[in-house]
Amino acid sequence: MKRILKISARAWVLVWVLYSVLLPQHPARAEVFPYKGPQPRFVFLFIGDGMGLAQRAAAESYLAAIQGRDLEQVRLEMNRFPNQALTTTRAVDRFIGGSAAAATALATGFNTRIGYLALDPDHKPRATIAEMARDQGLKVGIVSTVSLDHATPAAFYAHESSRGMYHEIGHDLVQSRFDFLAGGGFLDPAGVRSSNPRGDVRDAARQAGYAIVRDKKSFTGLRPGRGRVIAMNHRLTERGAIPYLIDRTSDDLSLAEFTRKGIELLENPKGFFMMIEGGKIDWACHANDARTAIDEVLDFDLAVKVAVRFMEKHPHDTLIVVTGDHETGGMSLGSASTRTQTRFEILQGQAVSFKAFEEDVRGFRRMGTSFEDAMQLVRQRFGLDGGDLSETDRAELREAFQKSMDGEKHHSNGPDYLRYGECEPFCAMAVRVLNHQAGIGWTSYNHTGIPVVTSALGTGAGLFNGYYPNKDVAWKIMSIMGLKKASRPAR
Repeated sequence: MKRILKISARAWVLVWVLYSVLLPQHPARAEVFPYKGPQPRFVFLFIGDGMGLAQRAAAESYLAAIQGRDLEQVRLEMNRFPNQALTTTRAVDRFIGGSAAAATALATGFNTRIGYLALDPDHKPRATIAEMARDQGLKVGIVSTVSLDHATPAAFYAHESSRGMYHEIGHDLVQSRFDFLAGGGFLDPAGVRSSNPRGDVRDAARQAGYAIVRDKKSFTGLRPGRGRVIAMNHRLTERGAIPYLIDRTSDDLSLAEFTRKGIELLENPKGFFMMIEGGKIDWACHANDARTAIDEVLDFDLAVKVAVRFMEKHPHDTLIVVTGDHETGGMSLGSASTRTQTRFEILQGQAVSFKAFEEDVRGFRRMGTSFEDAMQLVRQRFGLDGGDLSETDRAELREAFQKSMDGEKHHSNGPDYLRYGECEPFCAMAVRVLNHQAGIGWTSYNHTGIPVVTSALGTGAGLFNGYYPNKDVAWKIMSIMGLKKASRPAR
């Protein structure tokens, strides 16, 4: 018996050695994705933060339901792309990835640790696609619906060991010399939370020649030749972000408008690289707010459509890549409560985001509002009439309402966190009841390890088919653009 075990162990070692030797090693350089075709002058990389296959499918299904059309007749622009792939999103030190590590992989071609920005696991700065493009004479644009110093946009210009170093990241943005930075604002421009303040980021930007634009009229009036621009929506919500689509007014700028203006300002004979992020898909999914997340996907897809319309004018010079940094929420189309039934159209009755309704709930707490009066607003905000609610629904809403009125804090390791996440309990329960009636379920209030979809259209797009890690997206783009790996971060 011992001899058999010894032989088995040796055989296992031999198999492992052969496997390690014969298995193709993961490429570390762009040359392993050989590309001999023409190089596009205009390259778009769209990143839907928190956007997995379920979020894309939910947005399509919702559109089909509210339009009364067959699902086969409704397609998101990004889902029409002929080249599609599945992309894994793990970090070096965690299977379930995070935005900083994932964006670093997408920007540099290197997997890294959670929280790192454009540093490899050994803390070595790695040049990003955007920096390489800049060094080869292309113009560069970075656009996001969240703050410009947030993890995803920051990974394309900053080289920091923590995504939370917002003040330092803001100064990295100024030093990047990128041409167009647009969307949200800055989280720590004055360095209030920094251990080593370096002066106000906005002042440094102006001194570096950036025009800072904060109103829609000035933004609309921007013309090519203006020089470097930092453009922000006039109204920024929590954490320096653009309001959710569902909460916006006509005075707010959309991701599509920022993308269109970016194209106008960046277009030149040498070309440009633009990274456009739909950052609040993730935030809505953290709250398990299906309608708000779907709206953010649709807003993101309209920006993709802007790039596609541009490509139609430059069909041989444009590459568009769309991907996600990770999935958030474990979203499912179908839930235990409705089994195989779906009613996506009832999500149309939701009038505000979870974040806006949380403000209502805090108002209830201040004014001592009764449960019945609060339910009147639930009907207005979520389209939930009393007749739509089961006895269980009403009981859970009443319990959640009481917890919100008591102002109880629920911790991440406690039972209430499993029920409400980090939202106001009454808000979380109202959203959940609507989700369940629509047939949408969730498994988490955080990220998941589900692969995301990568889609590509245009010159070199055929290289993106398959199943591969997210860092390969960067290497493929580098290969198609002919970028020189010798580029180094600007300091």
